[in-house]
Amino acid sequence: MTSSLEVDTLCTSPRAANRFTATSKLLSGTRTVSAAYGCVAMVLPRPLPTPVLAFAVRHLGADAGVMVTASHNPAQDNGYKVYLGGRAATGPGEGVQIVPPADAQIAAAIAAVGPVLEVPRADDGWDTLDDGVLADYLDRAAAIVAPGGPRRLSVVLTPLHGVGGDTAVRALAAAGFDRPYVVPAQAAPDPDFPTVPFPNPEEPGAMDLALALARRVHPDVVIASDPDADRCAVAVRDPSAATPADPEGWRMLRGDEVGVLLGQHVIERGVDPHGPHAVLARSIVSSRLLGAMAEAASLPAAETLTGFKWIGRVPRLRYGYEEAIGYCVDPAHVADKDGISAALLIADMVAGLRAAGRTLLDVLDDLARAHGVHATDAFSVRVTDLGLIDVVMARLRATPAAEIGGVSVARIDDLAEGAGPGLPPTEGLRYLLADATRVIVRPSGTEPKLKIYLEAIVHPNGDLAEARAGAARRLARTKAATEELTRV
Repeated sequence: MTSSLEVDTLCTSPRAANRFTATSKLLSGTRTVSAAYGCVAMVLPRPLPTPVLAFAVRHLGADAGVMVTASHNPAQDNGYKVYLGGRAATGPGEGVQIVPPADAQIAAAIAAVGPVLEVPRADDGWDTLDDGVLADYLDRAAAIVAPGGPRRLSVVLTPLHGVGGDTAVRALAAAGFDRPYVVPAQAAPDPDFPTVPFPNPEEPGAMDLALALARRVHPDVVIASDPDADRCAVAVRDPSAATPADPEGWRMLRGDEVGVLLGQHVIERGVDPHGPHAVLARSIVSSRLLGAMAEAASLPAAETLTGFKWIGRVPRLRYGYEEAIGYCVDPAHVADKDGISAALLIADMVAGLRAAGRTLLDVLDDLARAHGVHATDAFSVRVTDLGLIDVVMARLRATPAAEIGGVSVARIDDLAEGAGPGLPPTEGLRYLLADATRVIVRPSGTEPKLKIYLEAIVHPNGDLAEARAGAARRLARTKAATEELTRV
């Protein structure tokens, strides 16, 4: 009943006539409770991707939206996302996930609710939307693809047992692309996720079936979404990764690689630096390369705390991403990460490059030559006792590291005292080493683990391969040392 109480909280605010958009996965109590408090609940016609809900909040002028989803977590997990819009949030915060103080206010109101059986309910007062809202979302998503561009493209697609498969196939068709090869065993929604322990494209093994299909059908690109389709992962052929079992060398691109590729595509398509949507944004744990690209293009850039509840509310946002394969490519309409529209923009980019005899790897090479190799890595320290995370963070603060991996620490930023200009405090530590390598240590906001993010920058001196090798050595050395620092 948590979801019902949450909606009840939104409806018992001073805006008693507020409307909210919800998914059909919400408990039936959501609708009956909201109706009893004078709200109008608009329920999506069936289980649909989270980006469709984020779109609907703005598109329908709703005051709030609720999505029940475990996103990319294991089958036994569940959760929900809350968006505010309409009269509840305006300006850059319209249609964005909640941030303080709204989260605390909602939690306090939930705590004040009495026994669930005493919560008023009504027999009617809600609307089940038809497919018009999905059609409008698909029209908008297809519009981000450049008209008249190349459309010859072969795609392998997997929704990882989630709700994004049909929507992604329809979006590709609406944009003029051929029907993708969809991984059969992962095509239909299945909350048990029978082929993967973690339905997250970043997890080992999650992409095995998609890559196996790619080796059979030889597509131009492999695209995956997580189960609620707000994240997008990409795999490409990489000759340097070829093996006898995989002569094409299919490999997953890192989230930072996809992030800067989409950023470059946005830049190349033209951004007015003084226009209403001009800012390129990234989270503090994402690669600094996007900032360098923005500076070179004379575009404003922003750095935010992790999460699209922060990225999505950046004023004048044109594009934003975070390294955990989340990309906001149409913030004027979906102020959140959107795996469907990101997939379309990747398809648009790959098709254009294919027509020119180039690949995504060629663009990554161009960016490395222009701005330096920005090599990133990340790892997690999982715990069974959340208190152990506090122990590690306290130890790191009590005994500040003077060097990491043999390189002196130039600066340590305690993010709890402020993450940067205009950013609120957050739990974490940021280390900047003398060679510009960066280390960030922070607790996960959604899982029982400590997350560590690494980035090394090496500027090529005529030899890109050697620069990449040098960056890889720095990362490996830094990772080994940081693993010791954060050992539980």
